[in-house]
Amino acid sequence: MHSAIIADTSCFIRLEKIGETKLLQGIYKKVYTTPQVAAEFKNQLPDWIIIQAIKGDERFKQLETELDSGEASAIALSYEIEDVIVVLDDWSARRTAERLKIHFTGTFGIMVKAKQTGVITSVKPLLNKVRQTNFHFSEEVFRQTLNEAGEQ
Repeated sequence: MHSAIIADTSCFIRLEKIGETKLLQGIYKKVYTTPQVAAEFKNQLPDWIIIQAIKGDERFKQLETELDSGEASAIALSYEIEDVIVVLDDWSARRTAERLKIHFTGTFGIMVKAKQTGVITSVKPLLNKVRQTNFHFSEEVFRQTLNEAGEQ
């Protein structure tokens, strides 16, 4: 398991809407994000989240031609931190990370990891909370996530 995580804006938005931002802290020793993500999020992030600027601008500028600023900065920061995984929910950002061989997961993957590590006992209540927000996902994604969490 990775010891650190870099979260993108969508992860913070989804977890905040269901009151579960603390899942990140429960699973990972260090939780990073970038100033670009913090600006996109617009709300105050918990003080245990490390906001770290990217040292190398070139990779970020290249990624920003394909992705939004938050996603580009999260992926670029992953080159500067060892043993890290990036939370990306956007399809194009995930494809970019895959192409670059960057380790990534999604917000639902965080929920599954929280169950696997004993931070929560069940993923299903969290998925049901997400369903009550403006974030829509298919029944197939619902079933697949439950399956990954061992909650058929």
